[in-house]
Amino acid sequence: MLLPVPNPDVIYRPVTEGAVVLSTRDEIYYGLNPVGSWIWEHLPPVHATLDDLCAELRRIHPDVAPDVIYDDARALLTELAQHGLVLFTGRSADESRITAQAAETQPSRVA
Repeated sequence: MLLPVPNPDVIYRPVTEGAVVLSTRDEIYYGLNPVGSWIWEHLPPVHATLDDLCAELRRIHPDVAPDVIYDDARALLTELAQHGLVLFTGRSADESRITAQAAETQPSRVA
């Protein structure tokens, strides 16, 4: 799965315990824990695919099962897309929300 990119209408600010994301368009605030903020900071161009991102997370957190890492990262990205905070390349916020809803209904893959 290709990773989404941050929506240009979103402001990202790191804080002590993670980060805060604000959609200036929809006035949605979203809090990220340290792992969530790490994922945000490693979206394209740092990593292009969910598999690449999860492989690095597995190196950082070897004590966490690979399927848990994959499922949690995918769930976070789906939720961010549903709120229009990230966009799948070449898509509008509304199209990304539809893509996120479709991804939510598909079975997860064990990494």
